[in-house]
Amino acid sequence: MSPVFGHGRLRLYLLKLLQESPRHGYEVIRLLQDRFLGVYSPSPGTIYPRLARLEEEGLVTHEVVDGKKVFTLTDQGREELNARVDELADLEQEISDSVRDIAREVKEDVRDTVKSLREELTQMARDVRQGAKQEQRQAKQEQRETWREQRAEWQRQKAEWQRQTQEWKHDWKRVWTDGFAGHGSPDSGARLGQMLAEFVEEVREEAAGRQVTEETLATAQDALYDATRRIRDALR
Repeated sequence: MSPVFGHGRLRLYLLKLLQESPRHGYEVIRLLQDRFLGVYSPSPGTIYPRLARLEEEGLVTHEVVDGKKVFTLTDQGREELNARVDELADLEQEISDSVRDIAREVKEDVRDTVKSLREELTQMARDVRQGAKQEQRQAKQEQRETWREQRAEWQRQKAEWQRQTQEWKHDWKRVWTDGFAGHGSPDSGARLGQMLAEFVEEVREEAAGRQVTEETLATAQDALYDATRRIRDALR
């Protein structure tokens, strides 16, 4: 029961509603619910017994319309309302104040709910941004790891290539040196082979940094023929 309706207050207000128009019990309940913005809704167990008591006191009467009891205020009921007109005015003022308080509370609840919802949405947006940043950081970290692994692999391959190059140079010089070891004195033959190996390596390095065409190959071949002839003449 709403605190507005103290002892006898609801009884008086029921007479007031029936003075406005004949009503059945469900309509009285709905009017009270609407009057208090849905916050106060009396149960049938509260309204129907009071209507029955008012009828016993001769203040209201009823007739059945479409299977429903429709209650109407009697002359005796009107006399009681007229005798309590000042009390009814106070009750109307109290109800208006109560409804205003209820509306203010509802407004505050709505404002608090909207504020809470806004804060939740803000936090959700913040969480989404943080999640996106975390994913970006993780992606960058994974990319850096990939680059680090690729760099390490490239360095490994470079070291392997350098090792193989050194082995090739060593083997190539050894082949040339061993190949000329039996010509002339041991020292002079080995030195000749080493000189030829170094010559081949120098030519190879020069060719690696240049674009070799058919024309340059022909020129190089002529130079090699000339060098071969001159070396042959020198060895005679």
